[in-house]
Amino acid sequence: MADESTDERTYCVVHNDEEQYSIWLADRDLPLGWYREGFEGLKQACLDHIDTVWTDMRPLSLRRRMEQASQA
Repeated sequence: MADESTDERTYCVVHNDEEQYSIWLADRDLPLGWYREGFEGLKQACLDHIDTVWTDMRPLSLRRRMEQASQA
């Protein structure tokens, strides 16, 4: 495993159907249910990207239920 300070591996930003984000090593197959978001880079760059795009940490299904409840 690479040391955090010297990790030069390429990661990709991934998301699932609940619009939750994570990072994954770019040269590995993704686990079922996860999809490439389109951003790749060093680990910290990917984490920084997630900080800018994942603005609502609630899973999509919860956001939808809350929206439906507010409209009822």
